[in-house]
Amino acid sequence: EGESEGGDSDDKGRLVTDYAKRIRWAVQSMAKRSRVVEELVTDLLTVLQERLSNSFFPVLQPAIGVGSAFEGWSPHGHDSVFCLLVPIKPPGGHAFHLELGAEGDMPAKDSCVRVELECTCTRDQGVENVLCFLHQREEALSRNQVSSLLGTLCTGSYLDIEKIARWFQKLVRSAWREMPQSHLYTMKVLPSSRSCKLQVTNASGRSLFIEMMFGVQRGNSDIFLSSQTKEATFTPSTTWAETYDVAEVKFFRHMAMQAPRDTSHLKCLQLCTGSLVGTGFSSDVLKTVVMHLLNTIPLSSWSSREFLVRLQDITWYLHGCLEEKRLDHFFLGNENMPEGIVLPPAFHAAEPINLFHRLLQDPAAHAKALRDFEEV
Repeated sequence: EGESEGGDSDDKGRLVTDYAKRIRWAVQSMAKRSRVVEELVTDLLTVLQERLSNSFFPVLQPAIGVGSAFEGWSPHGHDSVFCLLVPIKPPGGHAFHLELGAEGDMPAKDSCVRVELECTCTRDQGVENVLCFLHQREEALSRNQVSSLLGTLCTGSYLDIEKIARWFQKLVRSAWREMPQSHLYTMKVLPSSRSCKLQVTNASGRSLFIEMMFGVQRGNSDIFLSSQTKEATFTPSTTWAETYDVAEVKFFRHMAMQAPRDTSHLKCLQLCTGSLVGTGFSSDVLKTVVMHLLNTIPLSSWSSREFLVRLQDITWYLHGCLEEKRLDHFFLGNENMPEGIVLPPAFHAAEPINLFHRLLQDPAAHAKALRDFEEV
């Protein structure tokens, strides 16, 4: 019996070692492709920024890689799509005002970005030939031979995501020829109504799929309104979704900087999310669980030696949340937020939001979630 238990332990150890090696190889490969994608998108935005430098179109900011590929893990061992958020700011003479849905809603839902003209009159300051869109609109349009932001990329006074996506896609097609990578890759713009999706293929036929979403920053925080929504239902083209993707990337980068070399928290996350593919649990749920645990279990306890123990912690934490029908949102009402992550003041004072509120309202959904957990 003792020999049998010893054999089981050896088998388990070899299994863990094999998983760790596979995950390490996948992460290294993904990191390499992520760097290629970041370099390509940076060069592309540089070309576009030069083209738009004297226009009254949105000002494109440096792209921010978001999602699991840029956090250092992947639910499938690889990411089929590399996602980046491209923040946009208003051009001169314009201002963005964020309307964050119904008052009191947290997270904010059905948000809009209203565009207003601002006075840029400078005659009293002795500057000539600078026209104001607010007070000299027709003359400014005629002299610059461009259309205003309100007239081209808005519906009414609100930024229209679908118009922005079409405008951006057209710019990318025309700018690709100026890219140094155009000699190494062929590029195809894929259909998308709320973002810009690219298929970039090298000479050997291997493709990278890139999605650039548009974002408007909430103040100076790491929270954005995003053009891309996770809801499967129809969303009006002037409706933006609040996203925490940038804050999540910063959280995992913060942990990577603090963690010892052999820390296995990303391996745990990758293995757990991979095992839940096909169930009712999303990778966002597991990521939230792991973020909570990283905030409570010292990073020194996430070494490769304790890989199985931490996997068990993740499993128990998720099971406890299912039993209680409660999983707290990580960024709302969390008093234990790492330094460096900038949140709107209202986030700190907010009551914790239950991501499992649907399980409280729907006994059948709760029973199914427990069955899915037991099967996994």
